[in-house]
Amino acid sequence: MTWSDMSPLLWQATGQTAQIVAWSTLFTVLFGLPLGVALVGTGRGGLFPAPVANRVLGAVVNVGRSLPFIVLMIAVMPVTRLIIGTTIGAGAAAVPLTIGAAPFFARLVETALRGVGRDVVQAAQAMGASRGTIVAKVLLPEALPGLVAALTVTIVTLVSYSAMAGVIGGGGLGDLAIRYGYQRFETGLMIVTVVVLVVIVQAVQSLGDAVSRRLTRR
Repeated sequence: MTWSDMSPLLWQATGQTAQIVAWSTLFTVLFGLPLGVALVGTGRGGLFPAPVANRVLGAVVNVGRSLPFIVLMIAVMPVTRLIIGTTIGAGAAAVPLTIGAAPFFARLVETALRGVGRDVVQAAQAMGASRGTIVAKVLLPEALPGLVAALTVTIVTLVSYSAMAGVIGGGGLGDLAIRYGYQRFETGLMIVTVVVLVVIVQAVQSLGDAVSRRLTRR
């Protein structure tokens, strides 16, 4: 296969991967961030301690993190079909990606928030700030460098997960590598696909590290 043959396929697959990762990241943050806040808030010494709720949330997160992604993709196919109407394509791949990544991101958020000094929270409480205000204007801003680092790790993970989604026809670079590199023995295309994935991961990691360092120095 020549470069002129590979180029359109690579551009299309890269665009699909970007679409999958973008949608998955959006919904992972929408679900994972509140879940991480809830894990910290309901824990011992949290803003709204609730031991039973904390144990339930922790169990849900642990179950979500313990399932291998390839198994999760197959297991949630009925849910994917119910939400999207199909189990193939970029939109369908975003469903299991979100379900798999949200618990992972939630734990990273929990770690970042626990790094915020207790004295900062106590000072806000002493000034009469509500719990919602403390979360929005103290905890999250103070933990922002750690949250950016957590998001960076999550996006990198989503890129690798999106490649695995190609196994079930999720589209993107993983699907391209399977259909052409593996099934049709196009070794050159397989190598180029791997290089593109590495470049994407390196770019995301470098950008995330730069933003996190900049926020830390503020």
